[in-house]
Amino acid sequence: MLVVAFNGSPRATGNTSRMIQRVFQGLESEGIETKSINIGGHKVHGCIACGKCRQENSGQCAFTDDPINDWIRIMDQADGIILASPTYFATVTTEMKALIDRAGYALGSRLYRKVGAPIAVARRGGAIQTYNTLMAFFGIKQMIVPMSSYWNMGYGKNIGEVEQDSEAMETMDNLAKNMAWLLKKLHA
Repeated sequence: MLVVAFNGSPRATGNTSRMIQRVFQGLESEGIETKSINIGGHKVHGCIACGKCRQENSGQCAFTDDPINDWIRIMDQADGIILASPTYFATVTTEMKALIDRAGYALGSRLYRKVGAPIAVARRGGAIQTYNTLMAFFGIKQMIVPMSSYWNMGYGKNIGEVEQDSEAMETMDNLAKNMAWLLKKLHA
């Protein structure tokens, strides 16, 4: 089984990455393969609702001049998907928004009953909106979302500060346990 995390932060080793790595530790201890893809900082463009992906039903976006189609292929192949984003003006980063909009259309029903989990990171506020934006993607794609002991959010401004948020770290540990349990049940 493979869980892929898409990191919307342009800081490859920042707080969002550290939250992902904490979940990965738990998943890997359960024998689940993990892969992290840093999408933050890439030049991507949003969906223009041209409808070509639906007409062709190829599982790919009509735009081919950025890496989103590569990411969409990886989403399609993964058993579990983590979408993680820092909070930018009370929502996800532009790279994450472009991915969820374009993948959402291009993949159609291909994500049905896959496992998904959101992770939001904030300096101080707005994380619940980021979390809800990510959850909405999983919901509309009819994915199965394992929950944790609290919402999957962590707080920290400077790189590494999120690791001092003990409740966030515990939440990531519990998310990993629940995600591993669910994946094993679905693939038994």
